[in-house]
Amino acid sequence: MSGPATTAGMAGRPRPRPSEVSESFWAATLDNQFQFQHCQSCDESIFYPRVNCSACGSVDLETTNASGRGTVYTYTVARRATHRGFSEVVPYVIAIVELEEGPHVTTNIVDCDPDTVSIGMDVEVVFEPAIDGSAIPLFRPAL
Repeated sequence: MSGPATTAGMAGRPRPRPSEVSESFWAATLDNQFQFQHCQSCDESIFYPRVNCSACGSVDLETTNASGRGTVYTYTVARRATHRGFSEVVPYVIAIVELEEGPHVTTNIVDCDPDTVSIGMDVEVVFEPAIDGSAIPLFRPAL
């Protein structure tokens, strides 16, 4: 059995470098809100922030708040750090979470033993604050 990966243990993780396109997404995380884009032309839900719809190319995108809930679509347990910022939290879960609204998000599953994570597991977003003022959206088992 492995030790639990927690939000507190991942303080050394790489920090975002917001671009003009992603700046509003990162600002929303400071208010504990996870946002995605919705294409008004083709009805596609999109994540990560982009200028154009990844399905139809339209620029008619609306930003909306996600429920913050989803399910584990797939995952792996990293038993060796994939970045030096993760070296103190091995093992940890790298996952793709399917949001209730449809988009898939690459993230970490935290606040649980990595060996208890499973495909289809219900999860919810939690935000890891950082000393630099950023907030990283992570997911934990749904309460």
